[in-house]
Amino acid sequence: MYSEKVMDHFSNPRNVGEIENPSGVGTVGNAKCGDIMRMYLDIDEDTKIINECKFKTFGCGAAVATSSMATELVKGKTIYEALEVTNKAVMDALDGLPAVKVHCSLLAEEAIHAALWDYAEKHHIEIPGLKKPKNDIGDEEEEA
Repeated sequence: MYSEKVMDHFSNPRNVGEIENPSGVGTVGNAKCGDIMRMYLDIDEDTKIINECKFKTFGCGAAVATSSMATELVKGKTIYEALEVTNKAVMDALDGLPAVKVHCSLLAEEAIHAALWDYAEKHHIEIPGLKKPKNDIGDEEEEA
């Protein structure tokens, strides 16, 4: 059973779409369930604050809801604070997820990290604690 917040974020997702000329983009997917999330970040160069965050998700209702909530959680935060947004924080903000949908919150966390990684790569900076995404599928799509 889904919480009211999950249903609200699925029915009325926040921050859907793309950002033109994004500071960072991260695409992650889960081969087992077929969910794919792409997260776009617009980051202020001076303050390192995320001004805007948008997403596009192909997947189930929980994948859409976790993507939507993740964008809400990172907007207005610095890149360092955004790195601290975990799948547990996403689940808590949604008042929980069924056990079989926890992987959606993990994808949301990974999408944030993948977008931050892309930003760090483009700007030749290191974000302490950020690791290279292991399932970033963006490069494969661009080559196809």
